[in-house]
Amino acid sequence: MLLGKITNTMDPKGRVIIPSTFRNDLGPRFYITRGLDPCLYIFSEPEWVGFTERLREALPGSVEEYRDAYNHFVHNAVECEADKQGRILIPQELREYASMDKDIQFIGDMTKVEVWNPAIYKNPEPMKVRKTLEEVHIKL
Repeated sequence: MLLGKITNTMDPKGRVIIPSTFRNDLGPRFYITRGLDPCLYIFSEPEWVGFTERLREALPGSVEEYRDAYNHFVHNAVECEADKQGRILIPQELREYASMDKDIQFIGDMTKVEVWNPAIYKNPEPMKVRKTLEEVHIKL
């Protein structure tokens, strides 16, 4: 399970070490793509296959808005394998999309890892979280 937050530094070439706790759960091959926010998503291979199958089933290509949603993830995805030091190269286009500079924050989101510029990421406000939980009748 992908949990926690870890910040690493990206080198000038766009290489960054994937935290070992995440690498173990992601496996030897994984996929990076654009997120819904100004961040990136990293999926393990099984999660990526499942995600793209759900997209394909739910978003028929005959509808333009559906194609856009599908293309947002699939056309911007890259397959990755970490090198011996645990590094990957984040392509320039994805770095620009997520406004990544030097520090990179990896955040476990159960089934994927979100990758953020720490200057952009905002922690959820506890009072808003409390309100949301009450609205959907989730008790702690």
